[in-house]
Amino acid sequence: MAKATTIKEALARWEEKSGQKASEAKEVKLYGQVPPVEKMDGALSTLVNCEKLSLSTNCIDRIANLNNLKNLRILSLGRNNIKNLNGLEAVAETLEELWISYNLIEKLRGIRVMKKLKVLYMSNNLVKDWAEFVRLAELPVLEELVFVGNPLQEKFAADQNSWIEEATKRVPKLKKLDGTLVVKEEEEEGAEGVEGAEGGI
Repeated sequence: MAKATTIKEALARWEEKSGQKASEAKEVKLYGQVPPVEKMDGALSTLVNCEKLSLSTNCIDRIANLNNLKNLRILSLGRNNIKNLNGLEAVAETLEELWISYNLIEKLRGIRVMKKLKVLYMSNNLVKDWAEFVRLAELPVLEELVFVGNPLQEKFAADQNSWIEEATKRVPKLKKLDGTLVVKEEEEEGAEGVEGAEGGI
């Protein structure tokens, strides 16, 4: 079998193709390498100015070596073999969007540190329990979520409205779920101001 492409090799190819220096670039695209990248290795530490990093469509099994990416706002890791979110804490202070669809993620432990995360695309993973889903409520600014294709969502496949209702009940800050705008906020805000109003109705 062909040896995996290292990050260093992938960066060299990208520099040659783009005519940019990786250490200076704001956007770096290392997706779909042949043979695929298997490890997020130490060479990523050179990407000190990177704001958007794409490593999708490779064979990466874990998130690592993001410590030097102090400006990272968008991380694209779709279509890999990632099993958990460990390693994201390194970019907790800056990351606004995480694209991690088509992976093997079952548990969302560790996501709570992502204080700036607004957009999470994680369709077609393996999350099957509400107990994991509710961890998303700990993300203070999360607005947009794509969760379709996880076993939990597939239980509601025949009734999209029930899914949206159940999901937004548990993560009330969401404004967009699976591409659908969530229009619950006005009603909610009206009710919140009156303590115990529901009991009086």
